[in-house]
Amino acid sequence: MKRSTVVALAGGVGAARFLDGLTRVIDAGRIYIIGNTADDAEIHGLHISPDLDTVAYTLAGLANPQHGWGLRGDSFRCLEALGRLGGDTWFQLGDLDLATHLYRTERLRQGATLSDVTREVTSALKVRSTLVPMSNQSVRTHICTPSGELEFQTYFVKRRARDRVTAMRFEGSSDAAPAPGLLDAIANAEAIILCPSNPFISIGPILAIPGIRTALRLRRDHVAAISPIVAGRALKGPAAKMMKSMQLRPSAAEVAKLYADFCGVFVLDEVDRKQAAQVEAAHIRPVVTNTIMRGLRERKALAHVVVRELGIRT
Repeated sequence: MKRSTVVALAGGVGAARFLDGLTRVIDAGRIYIIGNTADDAEIHGLHISPDLDTVAYTLAGLANPQHGWGLRGDSFRCLEALGRLGGDTWFQLGDLDLATHLYRTERLRQGATLSDVTREVTSALKVRSTLVPMSNQSVRTHICTPSGELEFQTYFVKRRARDRVTAMRFEGSSDAAPAPGLLDAIANAEAIILCPSNPFISIGPILAIPGIRTALRLRRDHVAAISPIVAGRALKGPAAKMMKSMQLRPSAAEVAKLYADFCGVFVLDEVDRKQAAQVEAAHIRPVVTNTIMRGLRERKALAHVVVRELGIRT
C-alpha cells in the first residue's frame, strides 16, 4: 500500500511546535510541510529563511527552547563584533545559525533552487519529514501602515511590530509558482493541516501563490486549521494586534471565517468554546480542545486530537 501523506502549511514558532508533536504521533516520514518564505530577507548579503529554519531546527531537536527560533546554545560573537564596527545588529543571527545562511546563499548563487537547498539542509540535519518552500520564486511580505510600506523584517523585528497595520502586500506572489510537487502533494494527501500560524503573514502568503488555495478548496473536507488566537490573544507574534488594526475582531471565529472557503474542520481552544457556534455558522465543523502548547505533552495531545478528527491513519 502506498504510504499516505499528511500535508501541513506552516509559519514559524507555533507551527514548528505543533509539528514537533505531530512527528511523535504519526511517522515523521509521512509529513510534507509547506513553509512560508515571504518572511525571507537578505541581511548582510545573506539569504535568510526564518520560517523554514525554525521548522527545520525544531524537528531536528536543535531549536533554542527559550525563543523557539535560532539554535540551542548559540552565541552571538560575530554580531557583537559587527556592532563594534558600526554595522546593524537588530536582526539576531547566531554564530552557528550563520552557517545555514552562508550555505544557502552560496548554493543559490550556484544556481540551486530554494527547494534544493532546503532539502539539502534538512537532510544534513536528519529531519525525516519533507520540508519545502511555498515557491522557488521570490515573494516578499510588505506591511502597509499609515506612514507607508515596510519590509516585513523591518516591521516585525527592527520596529517590533509597533506600527499600525492597514493591509499587507505579497510582492511577487502573482508571478510565483508553487514549489515542484506541492500541488500534487495537496491533491493526494490523506489530510491537510493549517498549523497555528498567523493567518495574514504566515498562512496568507502561501495562499497567495496561484493554485494553492484552489487546490485546498478541492480537498475542503480533508482540511483542518488550528486557531492561533486564544481568548482574543495571539500566543506568538502580532496576529491579534494586526486583526484589531484592520478592524477585525481578534478571535478564533474570525480566523475560521478567513479560511471558510477551503477549511472543513477548525480547532479552537477550550476558553473559546462559546465561539464554536460561529464557526459552525461558517459551515466549518468546530473541534474544541486545549491548543496551548506549554510543553511536549501538550504538543502531542493537540496533534492526537487533529489526527483523530481528520481520521488520519496512525
